[in-house]
Amino acid sequence: MYALVDCNNFYASCERVFNPNLRHKPIAILSNNDGCVISRSDEAKVVGLPMGAPIFKWETFCKEKNIHVLSSNYPLYGDMSNRVMKILEHFTPDVEVYSIDEAFLEFRGFKDYDFNDYGNQIRQRILQWTGIPTCVGIAPTKALSKVANKIARKFPDQTHGVYVIDSEEKRMKALKWTKIEDVWGIGWNLQKRLKAKNCHTAFDFVQLSDDWVRKTFSITEWKLKKDLEGVSEIKLDEIKAKHAIATTRSFEYTFSDLENIKERISTFATSCAEKLRKQKSSCHVIYVTLSSDRHKKDLEQHRASKIISLPFPTDSTLIISQQAVSAVATIFKEGIKYKRAGVIVMGLVPTNNHQIDLFESENPKHKPLMHAIDGLNKKYADYKVKLGNQDLKRTWKMRQERLSPRYTTNINDIIKVK
Repeated sequence: MYALVDCNNFYASCERVFNPNLRHKPIAILSNNDGCVISRSDEAKVVGLPMGAPIFKWETFCKEKNIHVLSSNYPLYGDMSNRVMKILEHFTPDVEVYSIDEAFLEFRGFKDYDFNDYGNQIRQRILQWTGIPTCVGIAPTKALSKVANKIARKFPDQTHGVYVIDSEEKRMKALKWTKIEDVWGIGWNLQKRLKAKNCHTAFDFVQLSDDWVRKTFSITEWKLKKDLEGVSEIKLDEIKAKHAIATTRSFEYTFSDLENIKERISTFATSCAEKLRKQKSSCHVIYVTLSSDRHKKDLEQHRASKIISLPFPTDSTLIISQQAVSAVATIFKEGIKYKRAGVIVMGLVPTNNHQIDLFESENPKHKPLMHAIDGLNKKYADYKVKLGNQDLKRTWKMRQERLSPRYTTNINDIIKVK
C-alpha cells in the first residue's frame, strides 16, 4: 500500500502555527518580490481571491475582504517541511518527498494493518508535533493514493482527513468521481487529446486499451493507467544526484548598472557551488543568463546568455563565481533595465572520480578552503563567510514588505512568552 500525505494550505498553516490570531481568517501568501498570490487559505478562496492574482491589482479587494497578505517566508516553510518529513519517517522507512508539502509513503510488509487508523495516527502526530493540518490518502498504488488524498481533502467531515481505497468498489467509485484534468500526471495537452476521445473521467481513461495507450502516448501514460487499475507500476523515486543545478532569481528592483548585476551573479554562483559540494559533484560548464523586464513593453528589451566551458571540473566557489561574473560582463548592455538573472552549472561529474587534465587543474588550496567555509557557514547558519564582491547583509535581495518572523531558524525571531 501507498500513502500520500499532503499538508493543507501549507504556507498559510505555517504562519498560523506561530500566529494563532490568523486561524480561521483569510490569508494570502505572495511570491518573490511580493508579486502575486501563490498560496491561499480556504477562507481566502471562499471570498474569491484567485491564485496568481497580482497584488497591486487586488490590494483594495484584500483590504475590503480583510485578507491578511504576507510575504513568502521560505526559511520558515522549509524548516517546517523538514520537520513534517522527519515525522513521516517514523511510520515507514520508505518515504519519497514529492514537494515541500507532499510526500509518498510505501508500506511494505504491513500486513493486517488498519490503514484508516494508521492514517489517523500520522495526521494526529504531525498536528501535535508541528501544528500543521494534513490529509492522508492510502491506496494500493501511488496514482490511486493521489485520488484518495483528493477525496480526503474534498470531504473532511465524512473522511476526517483520511481516506483508504482498499476495495474494488471504492476504486471504481473514486475513478468515476475524479475528472480527467484532476488525475495526477495528466497535463493540459494530454487532457485535450483524451477529451477528444470522450475520456472525461479517470474511469474513462482506464477503459482504454493498453495497446492504444502505448501506441498513442508513451510508457509513462501506460504506467499511469495500470496504477489507476490498481497494478503498481509507478514506484517510489530514488534520490539521485542532479544533472544540472540552477539558481535564477528576479531582482528586487530593475538594475541598469553592471556592478549590482555582478554582485547578484556572484551570489547566484556561490549558491550553485554550495549545492555542487553538497551532492559531491563538480561542473564542466557554467551557463549565465540575463534578461530585462518583459512585462514593461515600453522599455527596450534585451535577453542574453553565455556558456563557459571549463578546462577541468570544479566545485570551487572562487572559480565558478569568477567565471560567471566575467561572463555576465560580456553580455551586459548599457541602458537596459535588467530584472532577472541566473547561473546554471552543467556537465556534472563526481568530485572524487573524474578525468584529470595533464596540463591544467584546480588550485589545490581551493578544496580545504571550501571545506572550511562550508563548515563555518553550517555552524553559524546565516552564511557568515562570503566573497568580497557579495552583499554582506543578504543572500537574496527580494522585496518582502510583509514578512513574518523566522520563528524557527533565527534566534532573534524566537517567540517570547510573556
